Formats: sequence, structure tokens, C-alpha cells
Amino acid sequence: MMFIWTIGIVFLSAVKGAEVCYNRIGCFSDAKPWAGTIERPITKLPWAPEKINTRFLLYTRNNQNSFQAISATNPSSISSSNFRTSRKTRFVIHGFTDSGQSTWLSDICLKLFQIEDSNCICVDWSGGSRTLYSQASNNIRVVGAEIAYFLDVLQNNFGYSPANVHLIGHSLGAHTAGEAGKRKRGISRISGLDPAEPYFQNTPAEVRLDPSDAALVDVIHTDAGPLVPSLGFGMSQVVGHLDFFPNGGVHMPGCPQNIEIPNVNVEDIWNGVVNFVTCNHMRAIKYYTDSITNSNTFVSYPCANWSTYQGGKCKTCPSAGCPKMGHYADTFRGVTSSSQSFYLTTP
Repeated sequence: MMFIWTIGIVFLSAVKGAEVCYNRIGCFSDAKPWAGTIERPITKLPWAPEKINTRFLLYTRNNQNSFQAISATNPSSISSSNFRTSRKTRFVIHGFTDSGQSTWLSDICLKLFQIEDSNCICVDWSGGSRTLYSQASNNIRVVGAEIAYFLDVLQNNFGYSPANVHLIGHSLGAHTAGEAGKRKRGISRISGLDPAEPYFQNTPAEVRLDPSDAALVDVIHTDAGPLVPSLGFGMSQVVGHLDFFPNGGVHMPGCPQNIEIPNVNVEDIWNGVVNFVTCNHMRAIKYYTDSITNSNTFVSYPCANWSTYQGGKCKTCPSAGCPKMGHYADTFRGVTSSSQSFYLTTP
């Protein structure tokens, strides 16, 4: 059976599930592992690109306080903007219920301009983030594909290499960055700021952020307690080359203890409580932002777990040195193909 939509084509199959296809960015299926698993029990196809309306908001040193909207479907908007191929480009990607015009995204850009002359692009997908969590967690597949398409245009039309690109994503935005990295190989770096746990923890690598998504994947975990009953919104699973667990990764100084809500549906938690108890989850953003202009902070130590670190047994650095959590994680020379976990204490 086939239904033709104005926004795409959906094919239905009892065996394979449904698939929706869109011009420019390809096809998306709701078959396993995207649905029908313990980790992803609710079946959803991503919305159409037109409905999500992913926008790319460019800030540079020449326009630090007001963005220029640029579009891959209109390359002239890029060439007529302040975008320069001589600079690195850093994309900042928000998460569930958030917006590309939230202050924290442009704050990261402003901090970056203090230390470098870069293209800083805030990705706004609020048209697809402000809905049920199960839907938003699938909408990121389209957003990631839009970012990959944008990078294709930069490379094909402007000769701009993905090796000059760094994606910084918070919560669902971290997995969005992973989707972009899967579709556009050669991205230099992805920084995951407390990647979202529900629908992603313990899923196959193709679903979530993974070390194969960029040359360097560094991750900050600040809300890694279990979702039920502790309302931990972030992953405890290591998903990068360098995974940092400040203060153990569960409870951050200055944040109230997350309340416990037993017998609550995951969908209810994310749609009702995520806006109320997010201090730990948002703290990853603060740590990354603070690190940009403080290159000597957040030195982190390899350790088996937090309790061992607290016991004082992991306060020495190996021959490769100790990495710095946050913006300067890319200065660490001990990156391997395997995930490494690091611990530190913050004020």
C-alpha cells in the first residue's frame, strides 16, 4: 500500500515497518532499531523538513549580537553573508523543547569570538523539538540530515572541508550531531553535552552518538543518574573517545537533588518535568562555555569509576598527559580508538 504526500512518500509494510522519503535528505524508516525495542517502544517517523524548519543562524566577529540566516538550499545566502571559508566553523545544536535562539547558544559563540575568528552557527530546530519526546527524538534524524546536507553544499559549492567543522550539541542535540556525522564523514569533532538518555541509552551505534561519528568525539556527562526514579536525563553510557564525568556525572554542585517520581511513564517525565528539574542536565553547557576562555581549567584524570577517584587513587596523569574537559579536550594527545573515561571535581 502506498500513500503519496506533498511532503514525501510513505511505504507501509507489515515486516519492514514504514518508510518516509524526502527530497535532498533521503529516506527514514521506523523499523528496528529505530522502534519496536525496549529502548524505543513508541513508533514514530520523523516529521517533514518543512515542518521541522531547521534554520542556520550565523554569528561571526562581524555580527556578534545579531545572526544572519543562511540556507543550504539558497547558497547565495551563504556567499553574501559573513561566512568565510578561511575560518573554522562551529555548529551549536539545542535539544528537546529548546530553540536555536536561546541565549546559551549565542553565549557560546560570544565566548568563542574572544579566542578565535570563527563561523559560529546556531542550529534552530524548535519546529521539531517542541512536541512529544518520542517524536522529537525521531525528528533529530531529519535535523542531522539537514546539517549533513549543509556541509555537502559547503564542500561542493565553496570547497570547504568537513575537517574544519566542529559540532557542539546538548541533550538531543548531541545525538543530532551524531546523525550528521554518520551522514557526512570527515567531521573533525563532535562535543556532546550531556547526551539524552531516553530512546538512546543502550541502543546500537547507528541510533545514537558514537565515536565513529567524527575524528574526535568528546562527551560531558552531568545528569547520568537513572531516569526512573532519579530523573537523570543524560546518558551514563560512554559514547565518545573521551567521556568526562565531573563530580561523578550525576549530581552537580549548586544543583538541587533531583526528586524521585516512581511509576511514571518516560513520555510523561520528559514532557512534564524536563522543564522543571534540569539543573544537572544543563550544567554540561555551563562547563563547556566556561572552559572556552579558561584553557587551564577542568584537568581530568583517567579512572575506573567515581568511587575510586574519590578514594584518591586516580590523581596522576599517564605519559600522554591528562585531558581538559570542555573546549580544549582536542589538545589531548592520548586519544585512542577505544572510549576512555575521565573524572574531575568542579566547584
